[in-house]
Amino acid sequence: MNLPDGNRQAPKPQAVSPASLEIILIGVNHRTAPVELREKLGFTAEETESLLTTLRKLSFIQEVLLVSTCNRVEVLITTDQPKTAREMLSSYIAEWKSIPASKLESAVYVYSGNDAIRHVFRVTASLDSMMLGEPQILGQVKAAYRSAVETKTAGVILNRLLHKAFSIAKRVRKETGIGGHAVSISYAAIELAKKIFDSLADKSVLMVGAGEMAELAVEHLIRSHHSGNIFVANRTFSMAVELAGRFNGTPLRFEEIHEALPSVDIIVSSTGAPDYVIRRDHVKPIMRRRKNRPLFFIDIAVPRDIDPAINRIPNAYLYDIDDLQGVIDENIKIRHKESVAAERIIDEGVIRFRNWYENLDVVPTIVALREKLHAIAAAELNKTLHSLDLSEAEQEALKKMTEAMVKKMLHDPTMFLKNPGSHRNKSAYLDLTRNLFKLDDEIE
Repeated sequence: MNLPDGNRQAPKPQAVSPASLEIILIGVNHRTAPVELREKLGFTAEETESLLTTLRKLSFIQEVLLVSTCNRVEVLITTDQPKTAREMLSSYIAEWKSIPASKLESAVYVYSGNDAIRHVFRVTASLDSMMLGEPQILGQVKAAYRSAVETKTAGVILNRLLHKAFSIAKRVRKETGIGGHAVSISYAAIELAKKIFDSLADKSVLMVGAGEMAELAVEHLIRSHHSGNIFVANRTFSMAVELAGRFNGTPLRFEEIHEALPSVDIIVSSTGAPDYVIRRDHVKPIMRRRKNRPLFFIDIAVPRDIDPAINRIPNAYLYDIDDLQGVIDENIKIRHKESVAAERIIDEGVIRFRNWYENLDVVPTIVALREKLHAIAAAELNKTLHSLDLSEAEQEALKKMTEAMVKKMLHDPTMFLKNPGSHRNKSAYLDLTRNLFKLDDEIE
């Protein structure tokens, strides 16, 4: 990547106070850029490391983190030159990926300050995802943060910001229902099954066909619910053998489906058959042999594999693709309702982070004041202890008393410097404190 002449070998300035930096986020996502553009912008782990290292060398960037997923590419920085950062950063990304800047320009969004903070929190909590509440983005942001830590491009501000984002995402998951309620066909099917059976553990499953959604449902049953025996039937027996091997199950020939019905609890069907594979007449005679144990059918095929008349048989339950889609639509509505509470948690997080951020310029003065008072107290205490013949217990008691006195004396000035009031000039009070206590002078 060739940097413009003004920044190719631009030396880093002297250490910049974190309090003087601005947080800026520049990116594109599924709402602003088509997949054709997003796939060109994707960064591998190696490319991410190289880009972070390169950007960190630019004179106007102090800290940098890159999030790159199939749905978004976002660069998060801290800078003491926000105007330069906004003007130049997206052109660097375009040059890096050999994309005309004009193509990228209309898709790019830029957030700064509180808007950037809020955006990071919303993304990490999955409020900005294509599917509201999906869990993958949290892991992806954590991986991006790890890359920034490993390349040493995350500093005081981004460290605090990302840890706060992870904490908020955890709160959103715990305190709202935004991550619950299935919004995929396979998960919706399992959610319905859980309403019929007290537990899905040890329930036998018959998979008919080899549709992707059916496979996902069976995988979910095995992985998350520890289902029992798995049977796989397919018109092509070699396919049944292959799938059964993957699920550690038993392959069946297509003709054996009806013989398996008395011994299974859940049937997941997704074939390309033009007519019903399982009919009412296949199911009704076996219910007495099953002693009326529930039999649950999930028909994910179009056209349907399973005769809808089966629903009229006692203790037989059938859901097709439309039923599942109805569950999903209702669950999406629930997730959107839950997002209101999630947004409140995020707004609270923005306020708390901003309070911490705005007090960064206060910290050096408070630390210097604390160190000076403690140093004075320690020096005077030592003089006193040398002039008195005290036991170790008495000396320790004096030390604790001195520490407590200094701590109490520091409390009110510390609180005032952190929050002097919205109509007061904080910088003036900081300067006054440093002059009043001669914090920039050496202690004699």
